[in-house]
Amino acid sequence: METRTIGGIHLHYFVLCKRKLWLYEHGITMEQEDDRVLEGKVLHQRAYPQIKKREILIDNAFKVDMIDGGYIREVKISSKMPEVDKMQMLFYLYQLEQRGIKKKGLISYTTERKTVGIELNKENRKLIKNAITRTKEIIEQDQPPILKKYPYCKSCAYFSFCYSMEDDDEC
Repeated sequence: METRTIGGIHLHYFVLCKRKLWLYEHGITMEQEDDRVLEGKVLHQRAYPQIKKREILIDNAFKVDMIDGGYIREVKISSKMPEVDKMQMLFYLYQLEQRGIKKKGLISYTTERKTVGIELNKENRKLIKNAITRTKEIIEQDQPPILKKYPYCKSCAYFSFCYSMEDDDEC
């Protein structure tokens, strides 16, 4: 089987929902018309206008929102899922470290006027290495992981896809 390129979105989905990760990687994308995704794109365009290095593609492998001096900055709408955001940032920091670049991370929740710092320490390095391995294992499966119901499913772009065969009362 070919070696797949893993990006930050894969690690984001790995923490959020393994099924969504598998579906996304296998070409079933539902985000194009999702209001929340569109809201995030507008937020990225407007946040931190003084920072000129934005949407930077690194080695055709992954893209970071912004480089702000010694920091990689990710802009998020809400801090409701901090572990998801942390894993994505750790992925970027780890990938940069593998390329000989040391940076720290800032996750900015601009609508909340809140910023969280992230560093790639020994514990976080172990966490991200394991997550990358598990992510690859999930996307290489022949079938998507079974449906798990999360409190945030109804706001997911994949909701109608995942729950099309479910009874509405159970969702």
